[in-house]
Amino acid sequence: MIDLHALSFLKDRPGLFAFDMDSTLVDGEGIDELARARGVYDEVSQVTERAMRGEIDFAESFTERLELLRGLTLLELDEVYDRMPLMPGAEDLIRELKKRGHRIAILSGGFDLLAERYARDLGGVDEIRVNGLEFVEGECTGKTIPPIIDAHGKARGLIEAAKKFRIPLSHTVAVGDGANDIEMFKTAAFGIAFCAKPKLRPYAKHCIDEKNLAKILDLL
Repeated sequence: MIDLHALSFLKDRPGLFAFDMDSTLVDGEGIDELARARGVYDEVSQVTERAMRGEIDFAESFTERLELLRGLTLLELDEVYDRMPLMPGAEDLIRELKKRGHRIAILSGGFDLLAERYARDLGGVDEIRVNGLEFVEGECTGKTIPPIIDAHGKARGLIEAAKKFRIPLSHTVAVGDGANDIEMFKTAAFGIAFCAKPKLRPYAKHCIDEKNLAKILDLL
């Protein structure tokens, strides 16, 4: 049963909504789709799944997966963006949150060249904290531009974004789906697990199991 007053604490002043990107704001896992473009999908997706379940360290798994993306071209990245859509309900949700004065952040272990495009598709967001994918002469080097945005990086991003916009942590909401979002959920005032992995769910104050981000509006 939906608690229609779950986010009532935001009525007195606007808050900060921090979203994971892959499988939350976007319907798919960017690193897996980039791997598909390189012909290494099976190897990368297995590591991704283990990381999302919290079975292996994110930074370790991230480095391992990145190495497999060596040689990826910008054209292949463009093709991944073209076939990986925003999550159903994302545009409606972000539009309404903005109308109500809330700030929007993307805090993700995903990549800058995808996050910037999805942010544009959403009409712009206030903060993006993601991993920088290194390209040299149009090809991926298999490395990221430090620092790696892992679970702790997301939590720091939430704290710093809230400070930047002068929003108390008591008025922050985190939305995500995997183990890499646990620290962000522990930092935010309210965590929403969206079609989430089992390891994240105990840290959430609300779970949405339907692929429709607009369901968050029911809590406001």
